[in-house]
Amino acid sequence: MTVPREAAVGPPVEFADGSEAAWWQIRQDLRRRGSALLWARMSDLRAKMPEGEELRTLLGRDWTRYFELSHAEVRDLYAASRLLLKYAAGAVLRCDPLQLELTYGPTGRPYLRGFDQIDISLSHTGDLLLVGLTTRGLIGVDAERMDRPLYRDGLDRHVCTPYELITLAALDERERNSSLVRLWTLKEAYSKAIGQGMNFRFTEFGFGPDGRPVQVQRPDGTVGTGDEWGFCTFVIDDEYCVSAAVYDAGFGSSVDTEITTMLDQDCVDALSDALPSQE
Repeated sequence: MTVPREAAVGPPVEFADGSEAAWWQIRQDLRRRGSALLWARMSDLRAKMPEGEELRTLLGRDWTRYFELSHAEVRDLYAASRLLLKYAAGAVLRCDPLQLELTYGPTGRPYLRGFDQIDISLSHTGDLLLVGLTTRGLIGVDAERMDRPLYRDGLDRHVCTPYELITLAALDERERNSSLVRLWTLKEAYSKAIGQGMNFRFTEFGFGPDGRPVQVQRPDGTVGTGDEWGFCTFVIDDEYCVSAAVYDAGFGSSVDTEITTMLDQDCVDALSDALPSQE
């Protein structure tokens, strides 16, 4: 699949052995583009997962939700995705992941409490875990298996706009399902970025065919958003389709994301003036 000429985010960085190389690349992507993607396989992380009290401490408030999940596999995915996110954010902020508290908005959208300079998004499917980070504004990510059978039983009519249905029908039959998977992940990523989840019907907005600059489109195929939104789609190991939607709030990208230098200078000056001077 193609990426726009000025990509909103670079190729997903693999976290396999826990080496510093992945964190270095994530920091570089954030510096260059303001956004970064990180992925890992659950099969690689399972042996590294903490247990007992250590897991409870790392999960923090997510421990209650984790404990309520009835299926062991679902619990493992839930815990691993949160831990991968915390470790990625910790690497970017250069702080202990234990200092980070993951919390959720009214629609279930996750964010890091006290660190609104970095926006986050999570997705997992099959054996894949995906994390998105941005310092530009908002980010949403989604992942899906390339071979998931979406183009059948009329499902395309429930997730596509009229324009998308026309473009899909014009494709070779062998390409339709993978193209629909791409559209699905883009819609999921955009919905997550704006905090709507499945509340925004997928038939009310769409995207154009692969190989062209990507923008949100109205049901008739006309452009619905401007350059403030950027989209990318990648294929991992010919097995997973992953998409990211990034909203640029227009404030630029913070080059310095370390936790020790996050205080605004005006805030620092105000505090200095308010505190009594010392000899």
